[in-house]
Amino acid sequence: MDAMRDIPGLLADELVLRPAQVKEALALFAEGATVPFVARYRKERTGGLDEVQLRTLGERHAYLTELEARKAVILASIEAQGQLSAALEAQVAACTLKTELEDLYLPYRPKRRTRATIAREKGLEPLAEKIRAGNRSGTAVGLAQLAGGYLGPLVETAREALAGAADILAEGVAEQAAYRAYLRDYIAREGSFKSRIKDAHPEGTTKFEMYRDYRVRVQAVAPHNLLALLRGEAEGVLSLEVVFDEAAVLQYLESREIRTRDREVQSFYRDMLKDAFNRLMKDSLTGEVRQTKKHDADLASIQTFEANLRDLLLASPAGRSPTLALDPGFRTGCKVAVISDTGKFLENATIFPHQSAGERAQAGRILKALIAKHGVRFIAIGNGTAGRETDAFVAEVLEAIEPKPVKAMVNESGASIYSASEVAIEEFPDLDVTVRGAVSIARRLQDPLAELVKIDPKSIGVGQYQHDVDQKLLRRKLDETVESCVNYVGVDLNTASRHLLAFVSGITPAVARNIVAFRDANGEFADRRELLKVAKLGARTFEQAAGFLRIAGGKNPLDNTAVHPESYPTVARMAADLGVPLARISQAPERLKTLDLARYTTSTIGEPTLRDLLAELEKPGRDPRSAFAYATFKTGINTVKDLVVGMELEGVVTNVTNFGAFVDIGVHQDGLVHVSQLADRFVDDPKKVVKVGQVVRVQVLDVNVALKRIALSMRSEGTRSGPRR
Repeated sequence: MDAMRDIPGLLADELVLRPAQVKEALALFAEGATVPFVARYRKERTGGLDEVQLRTLGERHAYLTELEARKAVILASIEAQGQLSAALEAQVAACTLKTELEDLYLPYRPKRRTRATIAREKGLEPLAEKIRAGNRSGTAVGLAQLAGGYLGPLVETAREALAGAADILAEGVAEQAAYRAYLRDYIAREGSFKSRIKDAHPEGTTKFEMYRDYRVRVQAVAPHNLLALLRGEAEGVLSLEVVFDEAAVLQYLESREIRTRDREVQSFYRDMLKDAFNRLMKDSLTGEVRQTKKHDADLASIQTFEANLRDLLLASPAGRSPTLALDPGFRTGCKVAVISDTGKFLENATIFPHQSAGERAQAGRILKALIAKHGVRFIAIGNGTAGRETDAFVAEVLEAIEPKPVKAMVNESGASIYSASEVAIEEFPDLDVTVRGAVSIARRLQDPLAELVKIDPKSIGVGQYQHDVDQKLLRRKLDETVESCVNYVGVDLNTASRHLLAFVSGITPAVARNIVAFRDANGEFADRRELLKVAKLGARTFEQAAGFLRIAGGKNPLDNTAVHPESYPTVARMAADLGVPLARISQAPERLKTLDLARYTTSTIGEPTLRDLLAELEKPGRDPRSAFAYATFKTGINTVKDLVVGMELEGVVTNVTNFGAFVDIGVHQDGLVHVSQLADRFVDDPKKVVKVGQVVRVQVLDVNVALKRIALSMRSEGTRSGPRR
């Protein structure tokens, strides 16, 4: 039982960590510390565990804790039945997987009335035991004669008695943990998924055509293929089954169970084992294999979604400058919105550049006036309907303007969801939904992270089968990704929305609201310590959050850095030793490198934290995201019909999947770069080659106008192949 309770020891062995690392990390989590805080500011205690290690540790700790709790329930249940032996208790204690544990518990689990239960009620268990004993001893057994001793009002014939005994024996076989484990592994190892399209769907009428007559090994099925198969099954288009050599399964069971040479008993046992497998094991075991593979596919899909979301959230920001955005449209016109350098809404208009020549000229005059009036530095154009045409129009307008604002196409996925959301209504109660959408597009260009946190990640369009995976797990993983990104970049305390603040380490949505309310009532924060005046923001929350919040131009220059307030005295000592004012310490980067870190080491601050301090002081307040970059779409290429095989274009990656990457080339339909076309070398994981938001050069391999399918390649000349589907 001691082994059961030593979860930290199990975690240390499993994750190849020192026991002290596990103990300290778990202690910090128990105190309410967040993963970003522990990873950045408690390196001494955890031995430098990073976010990935900490999250894995937390997940496995939760799993093993639940497992131990389940063990306690199961042991109590078996003990209450008077069937708990020392050997069984040891088996339960040794379990490290929930599946193994439930297999052990299966014979003791309270059941509904089964065929075996009914047979026992008829008094046939002694008959089953005699047949089992005869089989094991190898002695001849006359089944009909043996069964005759159990006839009566409840059992009228020997055949009925033997059938009942077989039901009892079959249930016993089906509940053998060792058999279930072996067969589950066999099906996963040797089985295949087999699908066909149902007769109601003629050839060429469904998106699941490739699965019309499809078979793939269970262990080899790609995550995206399995999720597609399961979606087709759920939609009633596909029939899907797990197939395997059932004769081999029965041979295995017979080799383990049949001991006698009595042909009558052998035949009885073969029939019983076939019934045990087909009636009591097959569906549950194949279901468990499907569930396991589905879980694996969910994890792979969610991991891809996480990576895409991280790349999207950490996309290079254009920066804090006045920005004009256009939400394009043909018939209803283009909605124009201008925001300030802090993202404040300034003015809006509706222009019609795609109607008559007169309206186009008027649209140009309005645009020029807005640019001049507000000193616009950036122009964001939504990439939806009429996006390319609007882009061309803006280019014409900018020909007469100097200096020219930087013009960029912005992915507007989810903007319409935001514009009609409670968040948008709260921010802009007096604006039309279309104007809110334009404001969101402008803010996305200024700072993608700050704006996209307001939108459900599932609406941003960077997922793969996102509605088919475990929604609870997806929600948790995406929230963790957003939290990680927000704390990695840091948040401007005086401009951040409550939605952005809610993802800062330690800050709850309620506290985020209180921070904004305090800021509205008292003006900008001048010092991080002022946070302690905010309602419900106590010392523990301050400790968790302060290092991730920035104050530009505040009383203390360190408030605009990732230096935690608990380290301010250390930095002050460094400045004093260098003989420079604290405000100018970052202006002496070479002198900082000469400091003897041993002088500043304490019981709580070691070399890892001190090196982080120096790195931050060398570039205080730096944005860790990459420099701003954007794609330039080819003039005159506006629709799929404009594409020609062999054409080379610039585009931006919009989504990365397990089978390739989708690229926006400015024709309102993303093209697919199949994984085989991503590079001149073999690529096992597209995420290793491309990321969402990356500007790439591609060549058109194939165009299907009717189906709006575009095949692209990123391979060098001479290594490209034909279209892949």
